[in-house]
Amino acid sequence: MKVQVLASTKIGYCMPKEEALLFSGRAAGICYLPDTIDKLFSEPEEKTLKRANANVASGHHSVFGHATYNFILEDVPKILAMILNNEKVYTTSEKSARYTVMKSEDSEEKKLYEKWIEIFKKRIFEEYPKFDEKRVKKLAQENARYLISIFTPSTSMEYTVNFEQLNYIIGWSKDYINNEENNDFSIKLKDVLKDFLENLPDIEVEGLTSEMKGRSFSLFARRPRNEEFGENYSVNYMASFAELAQAQRHRTLSYEMNMNYGKYSYYIPPIIRKTELEKEWLKDISSLEKNFPQGMMVMINERGTIENFVLKCTERLCGAAQLEIMEGTFEILEKYKKAVENNSVLSEYLKPYTKGARCTFPGWKCTSPCIFGPKDAVNRII
Repeated sequence: MKVQVLASTKIGYCMPKEEALLFSGRAAGICYLPDTIDKLFSEPEEKTLKRANANVASGHHSVFGHATYNFILEDVPKILAMILNNEKVYTTSEKSARYTVMKSEDSEEKKLYEKWIEIFKKRIFEEYPKFDEKRVKKLAQENARYLISIFTPSTSMEYTVNFEQLNYIIGWSKDYINNEENNDFSIKLKDVLKDFLENLPDIEVEGLTSEMKGRSFSLFARRPRNEEFGENYSVNYMASFAELAQAQRHRTLSYEMNMNYGKYSYYIPPIIRKTELEKEWLKDISSLEKNFPQGMMVMINERGTIENFVLKCTERLCGAAQLEIMEGTFEILEKYKKAVENNSVLSEYLKPYTKGARCTFPGWKCTSPCIFGPKDAVNRII
């Protein structure tokens, strides 16, 4: 066996698209390699570019996935991160809204965010007096961030994506800007996408689009989805933008969302449900309706295999997971279990994962046990 590095990330270097085309054209030559790799990579550039351009025209675009770009995106609205993260072909490191203080230039949004951090701190101390101040602060931030708009430029992320996918994203952005019907949501998103395109370096290649493949941004549902549970599953449920952003990290599963325009509802953190604070929360978060706060509920369709759903359970049925996605995952698990109760193979497969938090799962060993334990992890309210 021989292993060699053909290329690698270099800090501070932005690969020109011409270089990415050459690299991809040489990769295309491997498919019909008549000689050695060394000979292929030393062929005349004209020959390589001719091959690359032929691949662009034919739609054989996978070879353009070998060249990659590492971006740092600062002051990014959450919705842009969600769109990019839903495409699966990427690596990202994103600033957490669960563990850091969010900033907003909207004075009302900022005021309500700060107000509810203090309210949540007080409620958490009341319900969990043994929690230390650092944990309480983190949990208060996690719940108050539901008030922050998905259009607020409040996050930063490193985003690594390949040359092919990047050109597809450019094409999908232009398509959305030019063809999506205008409404309160899409008008805001079009401005975000325009800003994104204006700040990208010149790496667009004419013809390197997914047009002939009929693809577009995968986040936005184009048709209704039926529910089904078997070896594969499809399930519809209401969840906040914040939960959807968490769920997208399960790249083996597929996610789509539908906006319920004009009939908005909002996530209510369990620690204030059925208390005098619930009405105040709904009044405050609904006052930010035009901002599209992260706590706004949307209809989500989730699809995948039963094995990959169990992997999601292994991540999310935990006292350290975001509470909303833990609740939602447990509800889907219960629904799945009931739907396959007459299928002995699938029923037996799911059974070991239906007893509580992941620390009850067969073979699971927790390296950093949560404060709740296996019993209270799935019954917590914070």
